[in-house]
Amino acid sequence: MSGLKLGAHMSIAGGVSNALDAAEAVHSNAVQVFMKSNRQWSGPKVSEDDVSRWNEQMPSRGVGFAVSHASYLINLASPKDDLWEKSVAAFADELQRAHAYGIGHVVLHPGAHTGSGEEAGLQRIADALNRIHAQLPECADVVTLLELMAGQGTTLGYTFAQLAQIIALVEVKERVGVCLDTCHALAAGYDFRTEKGYEAMMAEIEETVGIDSVGCWHFNDSANDHGSRKDRHAHIGEGFVGAEGFRHILNDIRWDGVPMLLETPKKEDGDGKDLMNLRALAALVVDADRLPEGLRPE
Repeated sequence: MSGLKLGAHMSIAGGVSNALDAAEAVHSNAVQVFMKSNRQWSGPKVSEDDVSRWNEQMPSRGVGFAVSHASYLINLASPKDDLWEKSVAAFADELQRAHAYGIGHVVLHPGAHTGSGEEAGLQRIADALNRIHAQLPECADVVTLLELMAGQGTTLGYTFAQLAQIIALVEVKERVGVCLDTCHALAAGYDFRTEKGYEAMMAEIEETVGIDSVGCWHFNDSANDHGSRKDRHAHIGEGFVGAEGFRHILNDIRWDGVPMLLETPKKEDGDGKDLMNLRALAALVVDADRLPEGLRPE
């Protein structure tokens, strides 16, 4: 897959497939969705009608890639057995829902150890994934993308080395990968805003998880500066990442075909500024032919 895959996280109000309409409206060729409410443990039964509409509309809307994002409630690192079991069941449901729609990647926040320690938490995450994989062989076509986190509190996965450690503990490695987040990376201590800093980060990625493991990017500016360990998203060019941080990534052809998805703030009355942010990103791309057609300069 050549060229850039640019898109945003879109609402699923009225049905998961409605996100495709929103994606087309901002001229994107990629989209991220929740498969159900991200603040609830369970969701409604998968609608076969909506699955059919998704599969019919995705190619006609020009959306070449979709990823789902797991519920924020899930904590596979929890030392509390009741919460861990609940999280395991909830994430298994996320994979089954993605499988039903033919969505090949599910982004997961690795979890927080809440006092048990990092090593114990990392093992707990891998144990959960190994159990789920054994339970759901039919979902082997869905890859879990462990998201690089900002490092708040006891949250795990804030270094590439930690993500690599989880992957090393997972038995079926082709079922796990990585999601990179620009806001989280800066907050966690990776300063990729200069060419030298970006190449240093790329070298660390290569040495730990490997570029091929990266299934998608989250493109968010950061309301806080380098090393803050705070996860606060901002619009493109309006935070501490700044235009240059995104420019390095966008013009690196090694990322062609790897979706870059906005999780920037939404307006209360709808998606609002997604198109503004996508155009800001498009303006940083040297070779306009790599852009989705609707985002190329006139």
